[in-house]
Amino acid sequence: MTVSVIIAAHNESTVVGRCLSALREGGADIDVTVVANGCTDGTAEVARGYPGTRVVELAEAGKAGALNAGDAVAASFPRVYLDADMALTGTQIQVLVTALDEPGVLAATAVRRMVTRRSALPVKGYYAVNNRLPLFRDALFGRGVIALSKEGRARFESFPGVVADDLFLDSLFARGEKREVPAVVSRVAAPRRTRDLVRRLARVRAGNRALRAASPAARPAQNTSWLRDVTLRRPWLLPAAVCYVAITAAAELRARRSTGWGRDESSREAVAG
Repeated sequence: MTVSVIIAAHNESTVVGRCLSALREGGADIDVTVVANGCTDGTAEVARGYPGTRVVELAEAGKAGALNAGDAVAASFPRVYLDADMALTGTQIQVLVTALDEPGVLAATAVRRMVTRRSALPVKGYYAVNNRLPLFRDALFGRGVIALSKEGRARFESFPGVVADDLFLDSLFARGEKREVPAVVSRVAAPRRTRDLVRRLARVRAGNRALRAASPAARPAQNTSWLRDVTLRRPWLLPAAVCYVAITAAAELRARRSTGWGRDESSREAVAG
């Protein structure tokens, strides 16, 4: 079974090689498309250095446009949307899509593991709470990888022009149609600095707000879950909860004021280094 993997890459020259190298491990039958969108670095050149990788270049930056361009040329199903800073092996991709063979399962994702070893203490505190939020038990977002069956991909025509592509996909499927695959772990590098986390969260919150305004089916925000489901049940997390609330408030303020890209670069520095 051939699996099509689509990677939307905006100025990802420091990490896309690592992503593509991992995909070649295990000898899986994978059709890989890298869509370099609005790049001013060597992302496309790095991707072309991996034989068998299809490279599409777009002048305009934008993840939705990149994913749609990748879908237009991808050859097979299942379809996997993979972030350029993720390093999943070809074997892991095959295990992930195997979950789509289960009756009624149309979408699959990996277990999320936040890597905070190099992060500042407030960042570690934020994720001590965030990692325990129950919404991640049945969600597709925040993992850096989502696999869809052909039937699952037929749920929509194209990605909408919003930042929150993973929340968009999550909104298309009922709980029983989604599967988290325990055997596949997505290691997500947390920002090193607090200001980088605030910038990343502001971008996410702005994108989520735009999607929820456009799509009533999108999962609603759960603004008190950090307290009700996490902190009150684990009082020893109170110092971490202070970090969580402060960073979340700062990100919300920034999201309301700013329209910038807001991508965290510090986690990419960590990967590159």
